[in-house]
Amino acid sequence: MTRWKLPPAAKIYEAFGALADDRVHVTGPDSAEVESSGRDRTYTVGWTVDLGSVTANDNASYWQGYLGYPIVAVLLTLGVLRADEQIVGQLAGIHWHELNARFKRDYDAAVDSVLTALAQQGADRARIEAEVAGVMAQLATLELERTGRGRRPPQAG
Repeated sequence: MTRWKLPPAAKIYEAFGALADDRVHVTGPDSAEVESSGRDRTYTVGWTVDLGSVTANDNASYWQGYLGYPIVAVLLTLGVLRADEQIVGQLAGIHWHELNARFKRDYDAAVDSVLTALAQQGADRARIEAEVAGVMAQLATLELERTGRGRRPPQAG
């Protein structure tokens, strides 16, 4: 087995959005499903009982080998990772797939556009960024194992 790579920070924002939009559904003692931001795909996340290893079939996890937002969202749901619910709630209703396409997969630019819009609505950008950094730091301490590539990502529709 190999260890998962850490994701770009943008994937933490996407995970917050999945939580805020109630798109994470635990389906068993070692499995969950996470709907995409467009709700046109459902990703499967699995884990070992000790939570030492996880698997998922989202594109980032499958193709890039880093912890994709569905895994992060499930770890937050299970309480393995902690985040301020108020901050998480501010990331509701964001269609990340469209944003990432508009910014040609420049995840940092997509996040910047979201944070700029939230700040214009009165959100504390620095506090949101600090919460994401905190979750990234928590992820780094987990040293999660990757149990293989698993199933291919689902098609839209």
